[in-house]
Formats: sequence, C-alpha cells, structure tokens
Amino acid sequence: MSTDPDIVVLREGTEGLSMESYAETLRERLPEHTVALARTPREERELVPKARVVTGITIEEDLLERADRLELFACTFAGTDHVPMDALADHGVAVTNAGGIHAPGIAEQTIGNMLVFARRLHEGWRRKENSEWRHFQSHEFTDSTVTVVGLGSIGQAVVKRLEGFEVETIGIRYTPEKGGPTDEVLGFDEDDVHEAFSRSDYVVLACPLNDLTRGLVGEDELATLPPNAVVVNAARGGIVDTDALVSALQFEGIRGAALDVTDPEPLPADHPLWDLENCLITPHTGGHTPKHWDRLADIVADNVDALESGGELENAVYQPDAARE
Repeated sequence: MSTDPDIVVLREGTEGLSMESYAETLRERLPEHTVALARTPREERELVPKARVVTGITIEEDLLERADRLELFACTFAGTDHVPMDALADHGVAVTNAGGIHAPGIAEQTIGNMLVFARRLHEGWRRKENSEWRHFQSHEFTDSTVTVVGLGSIGQAVVKRLEGFEVETIGIRYTPEKGGPTDEVLGFDEDDVHEAFSRSDYVVLACPLNDLTRGLVGEDELATLPPNAVVVNAARGGIVDTDALVSALQFEGIRGAALDVTDPEPLPADHPLWDLENCLITPHTGGHTPKHWDRLADIVADNVDALESGGELENAVYQPDAARE
C-alpha cells in the first residue's frame, strides 16, 4: 500500500460489490497513478490527507481538515444529498457523481416490466407454479402510449430502447422547450402531467426526487390514468403516494404497477403491496450490473486527466472556479 497515493478508494461498498475490485479497475484505467484502498477507518485517516482524489459513497467532514492535496471527491452514487457538499466547497474540492452508469440496466428492466404486463407473463408464471395448463388473454405492446417522466440519462436510455416497438412516446421534462427524443415533450406543470397521463398506457418514472417531484403521482394523477394503465417506478419511491397507489391497485383504478423502489424502503414484510397480484416488486436492483465499476472507473479516470489538463469534469456536481481555469 502506497503511503502517498494519488487516488484513495474508501472502504464502504455499494450494491454488494467489492471495493477491492473497484480499486483494481481504477489501477487498470490509471496505470501511471497510485491507487490505494483504505480498508479500515485508520487507513482512511492516514491516506485521505495524502490523496488528490478520493472516491466512495461519502467522506467524513473531519477528514477534510487535513486533506490539503484533495482536489476531487468522486461519489459512487448518482445522488449526492448525503455528501457534505458545503464542507467540500469550503475546501475547494470538486464533486462528481455516478450519474448515468445505471441507465442501461434500469432501462432494460423497465422495458422488461412493461412487456411483462403487456403479455401478462406474471400470470403465466403463476400458472406454471401451479402446473396449470390453462390459457389466458394477453395484450400487445404495439401501439401503446408510453410517458417517460424525466429525460435524463435513464429516461433517454428507456426511450432509445423503445425504438422499434412501434409505440407513441411522451416525455416530461423541466424544460420542454428544449424538445427531446420522444414524439411529444411536455413539462412538469399540473396540466401537462394530467394531459400526458390521460393518454398513457404506461408511465415510466425516471426523474430525480426533489421538491417538485415528491408525491408527483398521487390520488388525482392516478385517477387521470386510464384503467388499463401501468405505472413503472424506476426512480425513487417518494415520487409516488404509496397509499394512493395501493388503493388504485386494489380497486382496479389502474391495471398494475412495477416498482423497483418504494416508500417506505425497504418495504415492510406486512405491507399490502406484497399481496397484490397486479404489483411487481424488485428490491431496488434495476441498476445492478457487473459493469458497474467499469463504467464508474471510466468516468473517474477521465476526470483525473481533466484535473491535470484543467478541463471540464464529467458528471460534475460542484466544480470550483479554480478547477476550470
């Protein structure tokens, strides 16, 4: 282990993946630099003050006091609301995130969930478990209208994978005047959301959770959806009013829901969503992929080069003026 590393990988892992494998992947991408894995709190205290780049889920504020060389904290999550942004800014440390690395997996799972409901594959699975050879009526995905709420990296990946399915697409984004990859683009104001939902067979939630989107899909919005509509939440549980969703599913206000995220999360074992046959639940696994570290290491390696050349940082959440000069 180097006593003067360029990059330090913090010990806390993510999504069941080894931080050792992340460090090794960074070494492959940055053979001219020293990458050290801090395996213990003591090693973090020893190594972080010597590093130019630190990467992990978050960084303790007290470590920043002696981190005079630190130029970049590369968060291994897409969200940085848990990161001490003010303290990092006070120390002139740039911050990047892992935005975009989960998009392919989440998009594939989203498409899969819509096809499950279109072809009623979950009903086929139930009958198979009962050794029951009995036909059931399926639907077609073709000619459906799919609304994608949020046209960031995940939303765009979903729309790209919808090409060839012969569906109509509506995108909802903060700046609809910029257009987008969907057939139609609307905004987040109430009238636009209800206009899109009223015509939707499938609604895909792929937006961040913030003050604007919290509770975006509530009782009124679910009432606007046609009875055959399916809600696919690939974003954050708090975007949907869970009680309103349970009611809509129980009383067939909508056809179904596929949830990779819930509110609360983890979902308690006695929650009514578990007992609903028209609700598919996965435990926040949409972004899990063996390519996780490869994609993140590519971003971090490019940003190490950018630090040395004075270029713009990829996935920058905060970049001090000095880092751009």
